[in-house]
Amino acid sequence: MISSYTNSKIKNMMLLKNNARARKKQNCFLVEGPRMFFEIPKERLLEVYVTEEFEEKHKDKLEGYRRELISDSVCRHLSDTKTPQGVVALVEKRESTLEELLEREQEPCLFLLENLQDPGNMGTILRTAEGAGVTGVIMNRGCVDPYNPKVIRATMGAMFRMPFVVVDYLPAVFPALKEKGIVTYAAHLDGTEFFRQNYRRGTAFLIGNEGKGLTEETADGADVKIRIPMKGQVESLNASIAATVLMYEALRQREWE
Repeated sequence: MISSYTNSKIKNMMLLKNNARARKKQNCFLVEGPRMFFEIPKERLLEVYVTEEFEEKHKDKLEGYRRELISDSVCRHLSDTKTPQGVVALVEKRESTLEELLEREQEPCLFLLENLQDPGNMGTILRTAEGAGVTGVIMNRGCVDPYNPKVIRATMGAMFRMPFVVVDYLPAVFPALKEKGIVTYAAHLDGTEFFRQNYRRGTAFLIGNEGKGLTEETADGADVKIRIPMKGQVESLNASIAATVLMYEALRQREWE
């Protein structure tokens, strides 16, 4: 059993938990808690650490898993939550390519995210995207790391099923989208009402930073600017809520109308 914080494996996992560069360099990330752990595709599992209590409680489900015991205090040390749940796993990173994403469906529904900073927003968008039947998500490197522990937790397992691509520069994707006949819609305060558009064809929605929105260059590069009308004195919605409204309008038009 590992009971020391200075153990080399524990020190490395702490580095991976706190450092996006380390996650990128080692091509892996941490997942904790039973709900997320049992969602992980087994072929992507690199290392599994469990407490004695967790092992006893889930011994039937753990059959076939190679694992190592850690003390409760080490589990608390590794945990990103106030109430550790007894399991921490090291998981291989796997991302789609833009080409793979564009070939998944004939008339895809994509979401392009620019400079999103809130882990909860990012995780919620990935989770909701799966629920709304979105084809995939493309994000620029200015966004919060999708392998941030808080993002992973907010996805509730969807990150293992919702394809996503990280690109250096969002407008660089536009020519490939245009070539596939995909229409780009920028969420923008100066746009037309979102519900007046046709999303049954290939569609890509652009969602910007929580405070600043899309950069001018990205917004101007879109085919159409759209907005969600507001009542009262509210100017705009939270990024994940705005994305949800657009996702389900696209789904409504495609499947329920």
